[in-house]
Amino acid sequence: MASKPTDQTLNGSKSAPKSPDLVPSAPNFFSLKTLKLKPKQQELLIRVSILGLVYILAFITRLFSVLRYESMIHEFDPYFNYRTTVYLTENGFYEFWNWFDSESWYPLGRIIGGTLYPGLMVTAAIMYWGLRFLRFMVHIREVCVLTAPFFASNTTLVAYFFGKEIWDTGAGLVAAALIAICPGYISRSVAGSYDNEGVAIFALLLTFYLFVKAVNTGSLTWAVASAFGYFYMIRFVGFQHVQSGEHMAAMGVFFLIQVFYFLNWVKHLLSDTKLFETFLRITVTSTVGLGAIALGVGSASGYISPWTGRFYSLLDPTYAKDHIPIIASVSEHQPTAWSSFMFDFHILLFLFPAGLYFCFKRLTDATIFIVMYGLTSMYFAGVMVRLILVATPAVCLISAIATSATIKNLTSLLKTKSKVTQSGSSKGSASSKGSSKRNVSIALLVGAFYLLSRYVTHCTWVTSEAYSSPSIVLAARGAHGNRVIFDDYREAYFWLRQNTPPDAKVMSWWDYGYQITAMGNRTVIVDNNTWNNTHIATVGRAMSSYEDEAYEIMQSLDVNYVLVVFGGVTGYSSDDINKYVALPSIGTEN
Repeated sequence: MASKPTDQTLNGSKSAPKSPDLVPSAPNFFSLKTLKLKPKQQELLIRVSILGLVYILAFITRLFSVLRYESMIHEFDPYFNYRTTVYLTENGFYEFWNWFDSESWYPLGRIIGGTLYPGLMVTAAIMYWGLRFLRFMVHIREVCVLTAPFFASNTTLVAYFFGKEIWDTGAGLVAAALIAICPGYISRSVAGSYDNEGVAIFALLLTFYLFVKAVNTGSLTWAVASAFGYFYMIRFVGFQHVQSGEHMAAMGVFFLIQVFYFLNWVKHLLSDTKLFETFLRITVTSTVGLGAIALGVGSASGYISPWTGRFYSLLDPTYAKDHIPIIASVSEHQPTAWSSFMFDFHILLFLFPAGLYFCFKRLTDATIFIVMYGLTSMYFAGVMVRLILVATPAVCLISAIATSATIKNLTSLLKTKSKVTQSGSSKGSASSKGSSKRNVSIALLVGAFYLLSRYVTHCTWVTSEAYSSPSIVLAARGAHGNRVIFDDYREAYFWLRQNTPPDAKVMSWWDYGYQITAMGNRTVIVDNNTWNNTHIATVGRAMSSYEDEAYEIMQSLDVNYVLVVFGGVTGYSSDDINKYVALPSIGTEN
């Protein structure tokens, strides 16, 4: 039997339960609490989210050139890298390594496999083959254009782990954010900048991180990983570290470290002190003697090459100007002006000394390493402007330490509550002091975040306006403010390819050699490799002589066409007329 409803139900004092569909639901706002994560898990989620955003930012901020112009290779050297990468993907590594290029340095030619650093080409080719294997129908040019932005994004991850290993998690996050948009790094890693530096900085920082990690942990696994990282890095540096006189001091230190640890091992095995001292004298004497003999034989036989002009220029900035004009004629080899430092580093110039201060306050193997890296790289960056790129990772890491430590100290002051220990007037004075400290902390935090925001603004502007304009396509503003594109370079190379015989020899100044062979597909007399100063001097003498003398030199070189760049009414400042100052000095060098 059905029970009768009670009076409480009928009177409404106790209502029946409503259907779930009729109950209004509260607004479902997303928060970390709804995920029911522990504090450490929430911190990990925030950290991964920040790193993901920084990774994406590092990639997209380097795409201004693609958006404003088109997907193309920039500058001069990248065209040789692109041409060799295409050859590698079409013919395989064996043919690539044994390739004799008859279109370069006519009539000498060039052995490609023995005169380049294949790491960049092999890396891009592996990425291309991998994408094709996954059925992504991409052109090798697109892979080459986007290689530098991709590895720049990877560099931010390495910078995070490196900063975390040196200092703490906050420093790692700040380092990743700083290096993601730093103009000193972006200048060589924008889309289309297909050069060694775009990948080599990633390899350099990865090797340093793995080395510091191995030192801090003492783990053989990290040591082996560091060795593999170094092997990957020398694919971009070559084997100069064992064949160049410039690297012999570093090699000597490396071997001395091996001897030191070998002697420690022998000391552990031998219990007799006198026997160990005798063994020590014999070992040290033999090592020094053999090292001196190896150095002398290597230098005399030519296996160990002497110091180069660029190395002398690092020690004496006036050396190239007095002795090797071709090195002094390159703008990237000039001493760095203070304006260039400010342009590429902005507020990092002021954070860098502060970061050194914090590192000296907490000296460890890792902080000593980053201090040595930072100081030496900043010195050489002041000697040669192109080395700002090498100093950028160290500047970003040390500046990140300063930023992280400062913000951490200021926020800790804000969190600390003033404790009242005395009553009366003393209580009021303590409270006022605590309040003033908090106000100062707030003001400093606001100032710090303002400067960081100005850094972001500056980096975005520099990337957009200064470092995203390919030198092969020029842009200007018309009389009415409209944008005008000058595509004369590519049109000239297209004309060469369409209107000259396939075996034609083109003489130009060495700046344009790589572009002529890559886009014009014609043989050149000299190019950007600049390995033969005598050949370049001959071209410089021809281009700076009278017509009858120049004609005889061109006939001796079997030249069919001469390419000369003239700025004309556009006022192009990098034409051959402005380079004429260097031509006679280089032409009379040999």
